[in-house]
Amino acid sequence: MSRFWSDHVAGLTPYTPGEQPKIERLLKLNTNEHPYGPSPRALEAIRRGANDALRLYPDNESTALREAVAGFYGVKPAQVMPGNGSDEVLAHVFNALFRHAGRPLLMPDITYSFYKTYCKLFDIPVRLIPLADDFSIRPDDYLNHDEPPAGIIFANPNAPTGIALGLDDIECIARGNPDIAMVVDEAYVDFGADSAIALLDRCPNIVVIHTLSKSRALAGMRVGYSVASVEITEGILRVKDSFNSYPLDRLAIAAAVAAIEDREYFHDSLKKVTDAREALTQQLESMGFEVLPSRTNFVFARHPEFDAATLARGLREQGILVRHFAAPRIDQFLRITVGTPEDCDRLCNALSEQILKTD
Repeated sequence: MSRFWSDHVAGLTPYTPGEQPKIERLLKLNTNEHPYGPSPRALEAIRRGANDALRLYPDNESTALREAVAGFYGVKPAQVMPGNGSDEVLAHVFNALFRHAGRPLLMPDITYSFYKTYCKLFDIPVRLIPLADDFSIRPDDYLNHDEPPAGIIFANPNAPTGIALGLDDIECIARGNPDIAMVVDEAYVDFGADSAIALLDRCPNIVVIHTLSKSRALAGMRVGYSVASVEITEGILRVKDSFNSYPLDRLAIAAAVAAIEDREYFHDSLKKVTDAREALTQQLESMGFEVLPSRTNFVFARHPEFDAATLARGLREQGILVRHFAAPRIDQFLRITVGTPEDCDRLCNALSEQILKTD
């Protein structure tokens, strides 16, 4: 611990992202990156934008992006708050909406681990709500509180389970908590779930978070945004503009707008990934794996006879990375990004070799 640190720094537990190794011919199925790359129109927008105008500051309001998102979802631009990746957007949301005099934030016990990191950073108490035995979220668990919570947050589809909650259940939770913000983190929603943006008119306490890192294949550009009521968005913007007035650079804005506008490429590439996900699920199940029902670009799987950490190490020795979480209830699961059909075949062949070798 350094004498120069602020008082709270030593107590922080930073988020640990998936490994980003620098090894040739490595198959990375550990960070849920898109296997097919961004829209060609997004790449062209980046090339066009790489000019002398980069000497100028970008639009601090990211107007073009807010208008593109609003047009795609049928909302007002004033309901959209862009940021430098969805993690930055989440940080502003935590700061703007969940700091309420020591009241706890409700979240599933198994979900995106960055939520706990932000709670520690912003001194927000946490109340973990256990998932059901099948790893689903039970809406009734988020109703009828002994003490008023600061808010509710969950990923939908959830991470790392991949299981999605239906809009009726989301609306039930939101209507049961009308006086607090409920954040639905939809990083993976495009791969098979329904967006809670459709509920905003009926449930003004819902805040939806999106990223362009997954379904739009722009993880390297760091673009995310929230969609909420104008009232809530104004509060998040106050926090954002107290932290960084220019979160998105010119190239990121240009790429994001082009990616959102290229609907044909978006839908075509989504279908390739979801088709590969179903094929991968069948391949894994044929080898004896239990695979949770995924609505994402990854699968969450375990084998009743083989230790997950051992399988992950064996795959790494064969040049394949998957994600293993050494956490209660899920330490026997592997989270596997859906790659191309060739990627999935290579993974399954490597797993088959391990299983046969052990037998």
